[in-house]
Amino acid sequence: MRKIFKSSLIGIGIALAVFTLVGIVFDFSFGGTFLMEGHSYTKMAVGCILVGIGFGAPSIVYGNDALAYPLQVSLHLGIGFAVLMIVSFTVGWIPASLGIGAAIGYIAADLVFVLLIWFGFYRHYRKEAELMNSKIQEKAGRAE
Repeated sequence: MRKIFKSSLIGIGIALAVFTLVGIVFDFSFGGTFLMEGHSYTKMAVGCILVGIGFGAPSIVYGNDALAYPLQVSLHLGIGFAVLMIVSFTVGWIPASLGIGAAIGYIAADLVFVLLIWFGFYRHYRKEAELMNSKIQEKAGRAE
């Protein structure tokens, strides 16, 4: 339970950081006139928290060695992306009113962004594992 909580907090932090950065970009893009009405900001912030949990909590599958790595990745990203899509349509991040083409474009962009974040974590943990393995090899070599 503790691992799920920690993973969820990390996911929430990443989601809120992305939300803030995107908000800054939109504010500059709209020349400082980017307005939200009808509790839009609150809905989006709560949506961000849900997306963070949606990606953070399922990441515990990486601790289950009984599952093949591709299945772990599929479960983690599949659950997270499903939550992202539900929240995106609910809070208006994907503008369904602009037509199917725009919605598909936004979904594709979301998918690319999710994969980039995942790949960054993948590289980080891979380097960490390589460093740990080299230190183990060093110690094993000294012990002989």
